[in-house]
Amino acid sequence: MKRGNSISKSAMWVLMALLILGLGGFGVTNLGGSISSVGAVGDSEIDVNDYARALRNEVNALQAESETQVSFAQADAAGITQLVLARLVANAALDNETRDMGISVGDVTLRDQILDIPGFQGLDGNFDREAYSFTLQQAGLNEAQFEDTVRRDTARTLLQGAVISGVHAPDAYSETLLNYIAESRDITFAALGRADLKTGLPVATEDDLRAYHQSHLPDFTTPEVKRISYAWLTPEMIIDDIKVSEEMLRELYQDRIAEFQQPERRLVERLAFADTAAAEDALSAITSGDSSFEALVEDRGLSMNDIDLGDVSQQDLGPAGETVFGAQAGDVVGPVTTAIGPALFRVNAVLQASNTPFEEAEPMLRDALAGDRASRVVDDQMDAIDDLLAGGATIEELGEETDMRVAIIDWHEGVKEGIGAYEAFRAAAKNVKIGDYPEVISLEDGGIFAMRLDTIIDPEIEPLEDVRDSVQAAWAAETTVTALREQAEAIITALKSGASFADQGLSPQTATDLTRRSFQPDTPPEFISTVFGMDQGDVTLLEGESQVYILRLDAINAPDTSDAELETLRSGLSDAAASDIAQDLYQALADDIRSRVGITLDQQALNAVHANFQ
Repeated sequence: MKRGNSISKSAMWVLMALLILGLGGFGVTNLGGSISSVGAVGDSEIDVNDYARALRNEVNALQAESETQVSFAQADAAGITQLVLARLVANAALDNETRDMGISVGDVTLRDQILDIPGFQGLDGNFDREAYSFTLQQAGLNEAQFEDTVRRDTARTLLQGAVISGVHAPDAYSETLLNYIAESRDITFAALGRADLKTGLPVATEDDLRAYHQSHLPDFTTPEVKRISYAWLTPEMIIDDIKVSEEMLRELYQDRIAEFQQPERRLVERLAFADTAAAEDALSAITSGDSSFEALVEDRGLSMNDIDLGDVSQQDLGPAGETVFGAQAGDVVGPVTTAIGPALFRVNAVLQASNTPFEEAEPMLRDALAGDRASRVVDDQMDAIDDLLAGGATIEELGEETDMRVAIIDWHEGVKEGIGAYEAFRAAAKNVKIGDYPEVISLEDGGIFAMRLDTIIDPEIEPLEDVRDSVQAAWAAETTVTALREQAEAIITALKSGASFADQGLSPQTATDLTRRSFQPDTPPEFISTVFGMDQGDVTLLEGESQVYILRLDAINAPDTSDAELETLRSGLSDAAASDIAQDLYQALADDIRSRVGITLDQQALNAVHANFQ
């Protein structure tokens, strides 16, 4: 099969996302009546329980990722509901297509797929009927529902595979991209700075500074500023007021005892053999120096990751524990009989036992427990603060009636200190308008705030007297570059006529094999793009800050076909191009479904599901 004819599993999900986007333009209409479904694509309904289950899974995943409780409002604001609904809509669209096209899987294929699912297998590796029933019960499914889901998932996969099978990018396309990325350049260049000026730099007059100030007014204009009054409360503000008893600390210490009392451990690798004789021969070869542990692993077709047991205690190793823990770092010991046969063990490091008594752990435990309780205290106050705001309380009154602290900030997008360091505050400040209701908003560290926009301070031109030093420095830099550019014109003419850099009194630098992904230190950001805009033999000038650079392109080098990394790059480019083509095909499929079947969503059913999450 040609390279690019297959699309990775990751690419399949990318394509699925594109299908979701393609279906996003359908309108929402109310189906009314029963709430057994939240919508339909053609004749394929989206089961209300499937939506609720998928939504719960996504909320749980978001909580696990953020390591904090996530309310439904927060999940909805993060786009979770739209994501889940869009995914189920896309699945229903493919289900409708597979049904119309008569694509399905037989009972034998369905049975084989279910038997292969690890979660339904017992300790012996075989299918366990009780594990199957119990797992489905825990997920809120019966066997018929699950088997129907597997059957539909498989049919969708067949349809997805049909859409993208045989997709590959033309070789000419991949080669063009490869040449663009992997071609390299050899250059010679020299920098001219203020010290290289032959004429010297004139001293700025008052008229010079005023003229520069007037011609660069945007550089000396203050940003638009929003003067915002806000009240905020973070766990850190009240953590010192949180009382934590010793009993609670000792209970937490016991809960986390594995962190504070760790037995001696080893970093260990294990290589198993078919029989004891083979293991003994291998150990003899290592001891005599005829082979090495790494070579034995490689001879077995394994990698070091395959045999790495990681960080283990003596108890973890069972019968092999005594032998392994009697060895030192670097030792290979054995053979020892294990569950997978006779094995050799290599000890890579000895990790000493650690025992942190309660008295040493107490400060950390107190901070953790107090911080957690402080976060809950802040969270518990949200409803009361919301009620105060709904009752007409001002930002200032929040400071009088709650633990919140009131302050004023002159905010613009460059302010990153204090409350301006929080992304949630910056996002709210960017969008706040005069007269907006001051709702309570959560901060990233578990804090909360409410804000009011008092006034907008328009941008103002800073007088020359206030920014004189900045104007003078900017004028000097610009004037230096102008003078250097004029001085460099004669040098460039000479270089184009065949003169050398040394002939022109320059101290050149060379850089070879520069690619578009290269970085040349101590040069302007446009250095690489300028080099790749030149033809071989060209000489050009690049302006920097108070410097100019004279560049000569010496050679354009084709990609090195013997480079193994180049072949990997070529393969990646071909696969990426094939993925792009497949994405276009998926978009076409989405457009086709939209034109033929239509989508309906039942907002009443969706609201009913969402109400259960409040």
